[in-house]
Amino acid sequence: MRVVIVGAGISGLGCARMLQDAGHEVVLVSSDPVETTTSWIAAAVWFPTAAGPAAAVARWGAVTYEVLAEAAGAGVPGVVMRESLVLYRDDPDPLPPLPDWAGPVGDVRAARRDELPPGYPRGLRFVVPLVEMPVYLPWLSDEVRRGGGTRVERRVTALDDVLDLGPDVVVNAAGLAAGALAGDSSMYPVRGQIVRTENPGLDLSVRDENHPGGRAYVHPRSRDCILGGTLEKGNWNTEPDPAETAAILARCADIVPGLAGVRVIESLAGLRPGRAEVRVELDRELLPVPVVHNYGHGGSGITVGWGCAQDVAALVGEVAG
Repeated sequence: MRVVIVGAGISGLGCARMLQDAGHEVVLVSSDPVETTTSWIAAAVWFPTAAGPAAAVARWGAVTYEVLAEAAGAGVPGVVMRESLVLYRDDPDPLPPLPDWAGPVGDVRAARRDELPPGYPRGLRFVVPLVEMPVYLPWLSDEVRRGGGTRVERRVTALDDVLDLGPDVVVNAAGLAAGALAGDSSMYPVRGQIVRTENPGLDLSVRDENHPGGRAYVHPRSRDCILGGTLEKGNWNTEPDPAETAAILARCADIVPGLAGVRVIESLAGLRPGRAEVRVELDRELLPVPVVHNYGHGGSGITVGWGCAQDVAALVGEVAG
């Protein structure tokens, strides 16, 4: 099949590779270079965030964990397995069961007291994939190109704008724009602001999803750290807020005291593609050719992306018969 994919962020590129592996020809259509996508600035640590439905997210997440863990083991540029710590401010007795995300991760243990920052009575230690998107996305784009994929630079305002490219199937993986292309009004932006700092020698990813000042996470990369962050539903503003930058730095220093006084490189804000539930669905009504939708991943693009791409490939296979 000749498959035209609208969108060239992590979702579009993942679909392209899965479809190539299944023997299809792919054409990626995007008006923007990969460096301008929301995927480029993502913290990109495997951890389900702001996505549903729960059962599908769990299944997609398990597939994606396996793909990324295998990539890390194979030395794929930008992909590593990162020691991680999730912090909790309560200490109930008895302790609650492990969260749903723990299934694919496997070895999840209680953090020792000496592994916890001041003020935290408990935490969980585990290992998950971390992806440096400015390294990984160019590599993945090159992989698609080496597999025979082509790229068309074009601003798409309606999905029928790509019919002249001769698709047998169209994949709608256009991120936040995908809803409008599908006539789906349920999409909304989820603004995320992050701070990029120097890495003062950290190698542990730490997060507190319920910090009183807002979500707090610290993800060390090879040459910097990504600190965050916000989940602001309905906010379209992509300009970093200096007050929020200061707040992120303060709460991240709470969970990783070694960050106190770290040099800030830049602050960034992007818009995640929000939806109550991720949509991976075959649509035979929208265009003269079938459309497979793949959008609404919220803050979980790197967590569910390869699982969703696998389902997209299966749906294209269904069309192919």
